[in-house]
Amino acid sequence: MQNNLPIIALDFESAEAVTQFLNQFDEPLFVKVGMELFYQTGPSLITDIKKRGHSIFLDLKLHDIPNTVGKAMEGLSKLDVDLVNVHAAGGSEMMKRAVEGIRKYNSNIKIIAVTQLTSTTETMLRDEQNIQSTMDEAVLNYARLAQLSGLDGVVCSPLEANLVKQELGESFLKVTPGIRPENTSSDDQQRITTPEKASVLGATHIVVGRPITQSENPVTSYQKIKESWLKSHD
Repeated sequence: MQNNLPIIALDFESAEAVTQFLNQFDEPLFVKVGMELFYQTGPSLITDIKKRGHSIFLDLKLHDIPNTVGKAMEGLSKLDVDLVNVHAAGGSEMMKRAVEGIRKYNSNIKIIAVTQLTSTTETMLRDEQNIQSTMDEAVLNYARLAQLSGLDGVVCSPLEANLVKQELGESFLKVTPGIRPENTSSDDQQRITTPEKASVLGATHIVVGRPITQSENPVTSYQKIKESWLKSHD
């Protein structure tokens, strides 16, 4: 996946809101369509966004029994998207079936696994998930499992990207949400950093939502983030 532009999370409630947002831009973007949007608009939105020339990360975080995930990915492979994901917690067999499914009709779609959400803290990891290890160890365990299962990379916070890079290599994708420019709200994210820091830590892609989509001037905010990310990523 050559496109390393910042991925804009289109966290909107309707196709109309997406259209209004995208109309402000006159350049190809890399955008993320998540559950909130996809479940309300369906595949037709994917077609519309692609017609505009944008790359798409379809962020549905599939997590179910292997057969169900495999069949679901077969359906998604008919869509013209660039990146999809599953939850690594679903296990190696589920991830293998996901790879088989997504490659059925399009061998170019990349697939990654969510390790731990950037809203998860170490306290939550221990007390709620009952994973009695550090966050780094938990993330790396899932990342290894994803690589062994044939996936192209993982979703992790920027704070774990360097560890994943050291253990699993530079080409293994490290897609990092939890990106916030200096002096902006962290919202519900816990493990966050700036675009520049994410690059230094080894992220291959960053995902940015509210600092762009809820900005008074989304285009200017995007350009600043893109400039700082690509400059430090070179």
